[in-house]
Amino acid sequence: MMSKILDASGGVKQIICINWGTKYGPPFINRLYAMVQRNITPPFTFTCFTDNRDGIRPEVLCEDLPELDVVMPVNSRGIWPKARLWGATLGKLKGAVLFLDLDLVIVSSLDDFFTFGEPDDVVMAKNQTTPFERLGQTSLFRFPVGKLVPIQAKFRADPQKVADEYRYEQRFVTKNAPGGVKFYPRRWVLHFRQDCRRPFPLNYFLPPKLPKSARVVIFPRGLLPQHAFEGKYRGKQVATTPATYFMDVITGRERRHSLFSDLRHYIKPTLWVGDHWRE
Repeated sequence: MMSKILDASGGVKQIICINWGTKYGPPFINRLYAMVQRNITPPFTFTCFTDNRDGIRPEVLCEDLPELDVVMPVNSRGIWPKARLWGATLGKLKGAVLFLDLDLVIVSSLDDFFTFGEPDDVVMAKNQTTPFERLGQTSLFRFPVGKLVPIQAKFRADPQKVADEYRYEQRFVTKNAPGGVKFYPRRWVLHFRQDCRRPFPLNYFLPPKLPKSARVVIFPRGLLPQHAFEGKYRGKQVATTPATYFMDVITGRERRHSLFSDLRHYIKPTLWVGDHWRE
């Protein structure tokens, strides 16, 4: 029986992503497609809105980046170019689309993301880093094509003012989506640093865990799946043994923050990331 959420798309689960510049590109797009393919019940489509189609596997439906005639905010942490996807149309897509960031890891079925809620809902992953704020996460969220036109119009009117007020695009979406937002179950979408890495001192003895509830693991703030696989808390950190890192922090060679904070910033290589984050 087809979910009512999929009626507008003829029963097809529609996945979308966005790519611009050179930070991610084809390796991330192709891995994301492969993870989707392994974790979804067909039929589905995978559409990437991008400024460069070179090297992208043929199964990916490529569309040009939607036009948005504004100057993007500067000195803002939010990923505001995602606002390109909030327009009245998205290529040939109709109905609900599930947006996925390029640097997340899919570890289980995506099917339930298309049965939760109602067809007209904007449904977001819950932001785990702000437990006392009702805030969504735009690393993964579902919306009907065209539903977010009002917030795109508000953003276009004064992009820098919006960014200054909300800081992150996910806060802007959460607070301004027409009709409000709903949230997927908290344990479906997990934050790698918050939900998977071990607390001190277990982080020196055990690799980050993968809770059974997880469907998707997100990697915000500069920590990419490759870094976790190699055993690096930060992209520029050198992967090393627990004993070497511990002594480097104690002696000050690896001191970036407080002593305790830096001691917590060690992770062992996370091999389950490599099991899932692959073509």
